[in-house]
Amino acid sequence: MDQRIAADRATRPLGDVVGEALTARVTVDEGGAVTGWNAGAEQLLGYSAAQILGRPAADLLAEAIPAENLPPFADLPRWHGKVSVRHRDGRRLEIKVLAHHRTPETGTREWFLVSPLTGQKPLPDDEALVSWSFTQSPCCALALYDTRLRLRRANEDMERSVALTEDDMRGLRVNEIVDNPAGEAAEQSMTRVLETGEPQYDENFLRVAGETREHAWSVFMSPLRDEAGEVRGVCLSAHDMTEQHWARKRLQLIAEAGRRIGSTLDVMRTAQELTDVMVPELADFASVDLLTTLDTSLDDLHEPPPEGVTTVGPVLLRRVAHRSLTPGVPETVVAQGDVDEYPEGSAPVESLRSGRATLREMTDAEIAEVTARDPVRAARVRELGIHSVMTVPLSARGTTLGVAVFVRYRHPEIFQRDDLVLAEELVARAAVCIDNARRYTRERGTAVMLQRSLLPQRLPEQAAVQVASRYLPAGAHAGVGGDWFDVIPLSGARVALVVGDIVGHGLHASATMGRLRTAVRTLADIDLPPDELLTHLDDLVARLSTELESDQQAGRYPETGGEVGATCLYAVYDPISRRCSLARAGHPVPLVVSPDGTAELVDLPAGPPLGLGGLPFEAAEIDLAEGSLLALYTDGLVESRDRDIDEGVHRLGQLLTRQAPSLDALCDTVLADLLPQRPADDVALLLARTRALDASQVATWDVPADPSAVAQTRKDAVAQIEAWGLGDAAFVTELVVSELVTNAIRHAEPPIQLRLIHENTLICEVSDGGSTAPHLRRARTYDEGGRGLLLVAQLTQHWGTRQTTKGKTIWAEQTLEPTPPDHSP
Repeated sequence: MDQRIAADRATRPLGDVVGEALTARVTVDEGGAVTGWNAGAEQLLGYSAAQILGRPAADLLAEAIPAENLPPFADLPRWHGKVSVRHRDGRRLEIKVLAHHRTPETGTREWFLVSPLTGQKPLPDDEALVSWSFTQSPCCALALYDTRLRLRRANEDMERSVALTEDDMRGLRVNEIVDNPAGEAAEQSMTRVLETGEPQYDENFLRVAGETREHAWSVFMSPLRDEAGEVRGVCLSAHDMTEQHWARKRLQLIAEAGRRIGSTLDVMRTAQELTDVMVPELADFASVDLLTTLDTSLDDLHEPPPEGVTTVGPVLLRRVAHRSLTPGVPETVVAQGDVDEYPEGSAPVESLRSGRATLREMTDAEIAEVTARDPVRAARVRELGIHSVMTVPLSARGTTLGVAVFVRYRHPEIFQRDDLVLAEELVARAAVCIDNARRYTRERGTAVMLQRSLLPQRLPEQAAVQVASRYLPAGAHAGVGGDWFDVIPLSGARVALVVGDIVGHGLHASATMGRLRTAVRTLADIDLPPDELLTHLDDLVARLSTELESDQQAGRYPETGGEVGATCLYAVYDPISRRCSLARAGHPVPLVVSPDGTAELVDLPAGPPLGLGGLPFEAAEIDLAEGSLLALYTDGLVESRDRDIDEGVHRLGQLLTRQAPSLDALCDTVLADLLPQRPADDVALLLARTRALDASQVATWDVPADPSAVAQTRKDAVAQIEAWGLGDAAFVTELVVSELVTNAIRHAEPPIQLRLIHENTLICEVSDGGSTAPHLRRARTYDEGGRGLLLVAQLTQHWGTRQTTKGKTIWAEQTLEPTPPDHSP
């Protein structure tokens, strides 16, 4: 910089160089008055500045010009032509004038007129200037060819570009001077110039003899004509566009990287996309290795230390992606997914420690020493002829994730500083994408684990239905949602089947799903009808939405959505009556496949989604023959971008009618047919094959509202127990029947009914017309009553009460001892 300033100070004044008096320079204002007059103008017309300034410029004309013959000067930015003027001594002069319409710093428009005092005719040394300019032109390589396309002249730039002198090339054709396809193409274009007389343009790539780098050339071929217009030769001018070419290639590579890198939220695929972009455009081999503290599996999700690698010694790195220009990836000694130890002093470790990119040649002493200690890598370097390597750390948001390595051996040119800058730019973009994918993977893994822990680990044993289920989380783009299902045993051998779907994805959706599933189980435990249960659930979702809105206003949970929404389907099946009661809240309609193989949608009122509040839900009851198949599912199973929900439901119905060895196999068939490899939404599927209790397994008695009827009722119950071969349960059953029937006669209203149900357990139910539910209490020493329900609770495994349309039912359930095998002969 200092040398340039010194050189500027040593430069002669511009006026001494150009000779101001060699051009007549005049300025004229918009009114036509002369405002500027130099020595050249005085020499041209004989007037001094004092004599002409302020006078109209028209006074200088040889004769007046009619206004209609004048061009529209006010609209012109520039004008040029010949003008007849009168010299001060009266002579008439024809001069060439170039006039610029300009606005100087004063802001006032004016005309600036110039006329050369020299240059009217060519000077004797013009030809010499032309010859020198041709041979010494530094801006392009020039060569002149005759009509036989033989070289006649070449300038110094052309000599340098092909490493031959003009004498070496004279008389040779282009493809003899440059023996490659570019020479052939240039000669074909020159032939077209001779035939058509039209200029031609080509772009080609040549490697100059003695250089390893290929140059990009922009080549113009134009005809050389004589005075008669006949083509007498061809001028070839080639401009070295290498820097512009590589700059353009780098921009294209950056644009390509922006399009291709980070297309998914998958760590491995994002790393692979980086290597795919870099090979072969920038490197012959590329690899991405991540620190082993950054495990991409869902089983071990660690946060890497923000300071990166600080410990001394070798570093363990996991290979997550690589790509080679050579089939088989011969450069690598590490398989994808494997962990390798990189020694202290190696380029990857140095980049990780310093946090900076490195550019090394394999001949560097440090690299050669480290490589020599690893015989396998040293052999690969020798075999392939690897000559240079770049390492760039992957860092994002202040965290070091790993390192990218780039190698050249087929590219004859070693990596340059510009290559390193480009690699840093692309790796920085990829690092952000990898970090996004890593964070998403960790959150998604947490959400998956949370959701799976909230879903049933195994479906409970019960006699009403045979069940099978499937749950699949969404693919990487959508994230884990809030789909769930449940099977809840109810009193009276009944069972509740539930499927639901939370709006949204992520941890918040999974947590909300857990809360709703718990609420459904609680509401099911008090035996609410489906429509009433959904009403209570609707209130809960509305409250959750209000709480979330308050939390967001307070600055908590800003990443979650602004409201909570859900859909739900709740069904209760009774294997005794074979009736199923259902209600839905904005959920897809269930499918029923009858034993004869006919699939139909259940005619079930829609109901609004949960959380809207104030709108009623309607239940429907259907009869299900034994062996019917009931299918409950979420919309992710039947709806996709390529298929609307009606088409998906129709296809589901067709699949459910297929023969399958088991319900689990049928679930697999349905999912394999309807779902892509990576579903865009969560999927829950619950299949239930109905069973029916035989009439012989149920005994019912109407009981008179008379205390004397208790004794006969006990006898009837015991007789039925013994008829079922459950003599061991007779004593407890007699006590339970006595207590429950007595309470119903004393405290409730008729009609009173006793029902015994024998399946895997023994259930005793007493129904009455009263609506008051009994309460378990501890009787005092001298109380005459109050011990009945306490006794029932002590003697049975479960007991409870449920409201019915005509009153209530109190039930108690006993676990039956398994019947020992019969060893009699």
